Amino acid sequence: MRRKINYNGRLKRDLFWVGVSIVFAIFLIKLGVLEEFLAATSGVKILASFIAGIFFTSVFTIAPASIALAELATSTNIYMVAFYGALGAMLGDLIIFFFIRDVFAVDLNGALMHSRFKKFARYLHLGFMRWAAPLLGALIIASPLPDELGLSLMGAAHMKTRYLIPVSFAFNFIGVLIIAFIARSL
Repeated sequence: MRRKINYNGRLKRDLFWVGVSIVFAIFLIKLGVLEEFLAATSGVKILASFIAGIFFTSVFTIAPASIALAELATSTNIYMVAFYGALGAMLGDLIIFFFIRDVFAVDLNGALMHSRFKKFARYLHLGFMRWAAPLLGALIIASPLPDELGLSLMGAAHMKTRYLIPVSFAFNFIGVLIIAFIARSL
């Protein structure tokens, strides 16, 4: 017999961990861990941008990674930080996409099928939604929202990896560039 999945419970758990991630990021900043990381990689800003980019993709690490990228952008070429940060974020997205895309796609479809969005779930399989879901996913990747949500939409739409790579790089580049410009303007 199949167990009924509690999607509301999962959402509450995820929101709890997002809150813990933000508190952890603030704690790291207060302790000076971010400054130590940036000082240790001061001669290797490319590597620091790449590593911060990898952590820029997950809901649990996006806050400290954004701060690290912003800090790097204040002392380095903005476009270099955005380029190498986007390369790292693309690698992070690929890891997420390969290892958990099926789980998120199943959860997303399950949540939609057992809710008032049942008709919307059916539209995911129509021609319009086959390209709209990946587009929405790409916009989520460029936003400060966690990439897991965008990758889930792309997985639900069965987006091919050969399309994910350039889309992920381009939209992560835009997202990191926006953070860099904001950091420079402050």
